[in-house]
Parts: sequence; structure tokens; C-alpha cells
Amino acid sequence: MSDNVRMVEPLTHPPDCTVRVPGSKSITNRALLLAALADGESRLDGALFSDDTHYMADCLRRLGIRVVADEANNQFTVTGCAGRVPATNANLYTGNAGTAARFMVAFVCLGHGRYCVDGGDRMRLRPIDDLLAALCELGAQVSSPTGCPPVTVDADGLPGGRAQVSASRSSQYLSALLMVAPYAHRDVELELVGDLIAQPYVQLTEAMMRQFGVTVDAAPDYRRVTVRHGQRYRSRVYTVEADASSAHYFLAAAALTGGTVRVEGVGYNSIQGDVEFADRLEEMGAEVAKDADSITVHGTGRLRGITADMNTISDTAPTLAALASFADTPVRIYNVAHIRHQESDRVTAVTTELGRLGGRVEEQPDGWYIEPAPLHAGEVATYDDHRMAMAFSLIGLRVPGIGIRDPDCVRKTFPDFFARLEALRQ
Repeated sequence: MSDNVRMVEPLTHPPDCTVRVPGSKSITNRALLLAALADGESRLDGALFSDDTHYMADCLRRLGIRVVADEANNQFTVTGCAGRVPATNANLYTGNAGTAARFMVAFVCLGHGRYCVDGGDRMRLRPIDDLLAALCELGAQVSSPTGCPPVTVDADGLPGGRAQVSASRSSQYLSALLMVAPYAHRDVELELVGDLIAQPYVQLTEAMMRQFGVTVDAAPDYRRVTVRHGQRYRSRVYTVEADASSAHYFLAAAALTGGTVRVEGVGYNSIQGDVEFADRLEEMGAEVAKDADSITVHGTGRLRGITADMNTISDTAPTLAALASFADTPVRIYNVAHIRHQESDRVTAVTTELGRLGGRVEEQPDGWYIEPAPLHAGEVATYDDHRMAMAFSLIGLRVPGIGIRDPDCVRKTFPDFFARLEALRQ
């Protein structure tokens, strides 16, 4: 056995419990930026404290913005600078936080000076050139020798105007542009080229901008988007929703083990797209009930195979793949080629690790074809990818002897994930 392995023991009986998960990473990091752009003091309640939000808050502080963290109360207080970037020179390290890297590159274009945005080894392999190309069209001076971080920005404000943007590899490029656009020198008009992946995250961005006081003129498919110059974000008290991406693991656990799990803090009123994962579980045979502020899944003891386009909720695709071997007919997961460029190449990683456990999985360019198969004990490599660790830990709830290597990678978005998973036994 490897030195750093977390064993997951099978449940002795189906769970019947209520779970509360931490605040949303996607919402917390957007709220931190919007509060920094606003004029005045904002308080973010229910915020997530994890590696990704740590890097985001640290970058803002390095840019001269006051960010006070109260982890005991899951709260950030941010004193915004009305669209200004106080520091004229800064080196910003974003670890492996894609939101922090992409959002910071766009944000510092509003400043006046030289800024460098860098990240960890994997972040240095994650593309950002489509965002840089759009920023250049809007008049910014940004450069990256590799098309990935590190990125150098020589800023003198963001002129604005018209630009084309590709979001076929990450919706975060479009979100980053939208959030800083009100502080450009003139209107920003964006034309989307190619496909837009994970559209619910752009809808999330638009909804949060509106909550902070800025409106976006957008076609329903975001092919054309305009943000009017002169709008300003307003400081406010903002409550961060529970993380739907974190919640889905516990809903999946109920479907997999024949138990009942209710997750509080997300429901049909959520602004997060990943609540739709419950619909995939329902298609597979689980019973699902949604309230305004909760989702309950009851496993029926059977999982049916399905064919699922997971593009809009791609963070949940590895979890669906982990459940697939337990279905009674094959599962086809497609339209997630872009997850090859995330914390790991998730398509190949899932193929490798599911195969290691005895799964019958065929890797395809944009997903997997997985046939039912009995899985066996083994160690799962996580590739420093929190989604791999959390998705494959679910298998251990049914199969004895499943070990998760380097389990601390879950700190990226869900530091106490394994403790909360253990709570299913109570």
C-alpha cells in the first residue's frame, strides 16, 4: 500500500440522513471578485474556505484590496475599490485554481502597471490563450509564451469595444470578461465563436452580476453579449449558496447504496447548474424530490444504464462514470472532451482508474462507454484532482478494499469531504 492512502469502508446499511455541504466554490470566487470591484464594504456569508478560495483572496490582497477572512463563521469581508486595482505591480500565484487564474488575468487589465499571474505545475498546462486573445481585441496588453500561465499583463486600463471569444475549452473565459466589462472605458460587445461549454456557469455569472447591480444584454445562447459602460457594482451582504458540485456526491451515494440522503442548501431555486445531476440519477432509477432549498434522493436498489450529454454539468461526469459499473445496462457519457484540460485529463484518468478496479470502460474522444462489471479492491490514483478523489471514493461505499491515494487533494474545494462521507454511517 502507498504511504498516503485513505481507505473507504463499505456501508453496513443504507444511509438515511440529512447532509449540509460547504458553500459553493464557483459562487465564492465570483463573489470575492464582484465585491472587490464594488464601491464599499461587502460581507459574504456562507463562503467556502478551501485552497481555491484561499488563492483568490490572497491575490486580491496582493493587489491592495482589503479582504478579511473569518473562517470560523464562513465569512469574508471585502472592501471594494470601485473598479480600481490599487497595486501597480504584483506577482499573483493561483495554485491550481482555474477561476482565480482566469478571473485575475481579466481583473488586472483594469489596473495601471505590470502584473504576472502564475499557477502550479498543472495550471501551467491549462490553456488560457482564448481569453488572452479576447482581451487583446479589447485593447489590453497581455502575453503568455505557452498559451498557459504564467501570463504577463502590462495594464493601463481596459479600453473595451468589440471582441470575439472562444469558450469551447472553458466557460471561465467568458465569465471573466463579463465581470470586468463594466469598468472598461466603453461598452464591451462580445461575439461567441464555436461552442460554449458549461453554459450554466455563464448563467451563474450573469445572475451574480445582476445581484451586485450590473445587467448584461445577452442572447439566450450567449452568441452575442453586451455589457454597457458606466454600470457599477454595489456593495452588499451576500449569502453564498451551498455547493451543488459538492452536494452531488452525497446524492449519488444514496442512489448507489439504496439509501436516502437529503442535501440542504440547494434546491430548485438554485442558480447552480449542477443541481441537474439529480435528474440523471432519476433517469437511472432513483427517486428524487426537490424543494426550494433541498434535494432528496432515495436509491431503489437498481441503477439503469443511460446515455447522457454531460457538457453543461461536466464536473459531475466522473461521478456518473464511477456509478456506471453498477448499472444493469451500459452507460454512455459524452460531450465532455473539455475536461481533458482541467485539474487532470479527466477522461483518461477515469478510464485508467476504473479499469484498474476491473471496470469495462472504453475511452472515447469526448467521454466513455462503460459496461456493467463487478469491481474489486484496489488503490485509486487521484492525479492531484479533487474530483477524481471524491468520485471514486463512492465506489468504496459498495466495494471492499478501495483506497484513495493522496486524499488531501480534496482541500481544493471540499476540505472535510471524507469526514462528511463518514457521516453517512450514522
